[in-house]
Amino acid sequence: MDRGRRRATWTRDITIAIAVLAILGWAANDLSLSPDRFVQGIPSLIDFLAKMFPPDFSVIPGLLSAIVTTLSVALWGTTLAVVISLFLALGAARNLFGSNRLIYGFSRFILSVLRSLPDLVWALIFVAAVGLGPFPGVLALTVYSCGELGKLHAEAIENIDPGPTEALESTGAGAFTTIRWAIVPQVMPEVVTYSLYRLESNVRHAFILGMVGAGGLGFELQVAMKLFKYQEVSAIIILIILTVATIDFISSRIRARII
Repeated sequence: MDRGRRRATWTRDITIAIAVLAILGWAANDLSLSPDRFVQGIPSLIDFLAKMFPPDFSVIPGLLSAIVTTLSVALWGTTLAVVISLFLALGAARNLFGSNRLIYGFSRFILSVLRSLPDLVWALIFVAAVGLGPFPGVLALTVYSCGELGKLHAEAIENIDPGPTEALESTGAGAFTTIRWAIVPQVMPEVVTYSLYRLESNVRHAFILGMVGAGGLGFELQVAMKLFKYQEVSAIIILIILTVATIDFISSRIRARII
């Protein structure tokens, strides 16, 4: 019996492995992945990198406002997303509104829609709606981050200890009181942690969104690339790396204190 079960398991694993390899092979062929093309492109890559050095750090003072814009886009996008996602997460939590199909289903559907499109696509949509500038970047990060955070917050709410909630409900406490004193204290550490992670990610995404019209360092990088100012490009890239590393360091220290 054990031998037959092992043989069936082995056959299943081999079949899955073959199927995965077949899919990867098909995808590689469809994408025209070729080690030869990469090797042939190495001289061009080296030439491109050589043009970037030495970096032109003289442009950095003029980029300070762009840094502020990028960080502001990420901060506002994250802040708005945290607030909105918390309300949607309450409706999407099975242990709170699972019995109410309308609220539960609607909240889940909205969260799914918000995170189904990448923030870059949302940015293009909002650029078409409100024009170029940081504002569409804020809207794009808000919408996408809301979908991501809402799902995580809903899962955190579903995993709370039901004891405090049941105790308050047994005393006749209303929904607001129960949420305020039984649910929020339990999920707040996760909410802060997820929000900080999202802020780190949004700082990176804000650079990318800047290249499609949301302003900030991403826009400055795109302009420098189009003008073939490669030494400025390298300075901007170094500035981006330092900015992201600083935000990551500060965020990690805050999370360490909370956890």
